[in-house]
Amino acid sequence: MILLIGSLQLGLLYSIMVMGIYLSFRILNIPDLTAEGSFTLGVAAGAVLAAAGHPVLGIVLAALAGGAAGCVTGLLQTKLGIHPVLTGILTMSGLYSVNTAVLGGTPNLSLIGKNTIFTMAAQAFPSLGKEGARLLTAAVFAAVLIFLLTLFFKTRLGLSIRATGDNVEMVKASSINVDRMKIIALAMGNGLIALCGGLIAQYQSFADINSGVGILVVGLASVVIGEAFFGRRSLGLGFGSAVFGSVVYRYIIALATKADWFPAYMLKLVSAVIVALALSIPAMKAWREKAKIRKRGMNHGSNA
Repeated sequence: MILLIGSLQLGLLYSIMVMGIYLSFRILNIPDLTAEGSFTLGVAAGAVLAAAGHPVLGIVLAALAGGAAGCVTGLLQTKLGIHPVLTGILTMSGLYSVNTAVLGGTPNLSLIGKNTIFTMAAQAFPSLGKEGARLLTAAVFAAVLIFLLTLFFKTRLGLSIRATGDNVEMVKASSINVDRMKIIALAMGNGLIALCGGLIAQYQSFADINSGVGILVVGLASVVIGEAFFGRRSLGLGFGSAVFGSVVYRYIIALATKADWFPAYMLKLVSAVIVALALSIPAMKAWREKAKIRKRGMNHGSNA
């Protein structure tokens, strides 16, 4: 039961990061590789301020710091004309030094015994217990962000960002500032990713400089898993499917580790295989459709 609840808590928390990746990859159609750096930046900011006795401020500043990192990536793309993939790599590389500086020059920081938003929730709702308060906090963050993001992308600015991802040339012809739309979207996406990092640091009561390693692949896998179940219909459903995919991914990882099929050091390989399978789902569906079409053609030929 603890494993099930813990996986659900982590799935809901990591879904905030998945929503940020969904924003850049699906809505803006930009391969933003800043995620690993901005996630760790959120981890560092959230942990340092929680250790100083300001857990709520830590979450807020984690999101703002991630947004600033996204702005840097956007400016490198739009104003300096650097390729989107390279801009993400450059920002991510630079953030390693920034993140280490935020952590005070140390590779990790413990929050054991410190007050976090999760301990605050447990104190505010004692009847729920520690795990119940954690689950409620994660669920509230995920639900509120789905609502706010869906609402935002129905506004004029949100529709302009969506249009930029769909057809840049059309947007330029409509006198919309494409560069500004890209910078805003990248700032929002990395802000969400860093917000997730801040929450994860306080959830685990621990911050590590390597927290963001592989986080982009995990986010992409969660997006694809969610879309495999819900498809790509409405934007609200898209963010909802990101949450669903994140939870499913966490349960898959929990099952793979709990079953004792692999030693602990094989977790990265197991994760890579799961991600590869998730990302291959669209291709598998296409192959199945082609096989059905060929079968129908053969049946029609034999009947003739």
